[in-house]
Amino acid sequence: MTPDQHLAKAERIANSLAKLTTADYELVIEAAMLAGTHWFNAAAHRHGITSSDDDVMHVEYLPRALRVKISLIAPGLTELVEEIEQFRPIFVKGNVADGEAAAKRCGELLDHLRDRARTAQRPPGLATYNISTKGLAYRAE
Repeated sequence: MTPDQHLAKAERIANSLAKLTTADYELVIEAAMLAGTHWFNAAAHRHGITSSDDDVMHVEYLPRALRVKISLIAPGLTELVEEIEQFRPIFVKGNVADGEAAAKRCGELLDHLRDRARTAQRPPGLATYNISTKGLAYRAE
């Protein structure tokens, strides 16, 4: 998917999310996961970290080499999505109290992810070796 396609999907999800309240915390967390993943992928593509045909589904399963590449090019990006991912099992599938606070936090994290996705740019001189979810490949730029 292209960065613009990711941005459009994330915005659609965020518009739906705006109709919910923190009392709907299960839905808020799920929607945050979906929108956040799209914003993450848009940022990763725009930064030149991943190509448009190499989307990340869950950051928790990223290969170590790709995690390092992301941390060097876009520090803190992975952690924004990881925090949302960590809310899912305990608040959406589990019965932990204070889901409304988790939903509020997801909104804050989404604001950061949206900003990162909208402003992401490929750094000058980025190495032409592509470390992706599919392995290591040379990419002439």
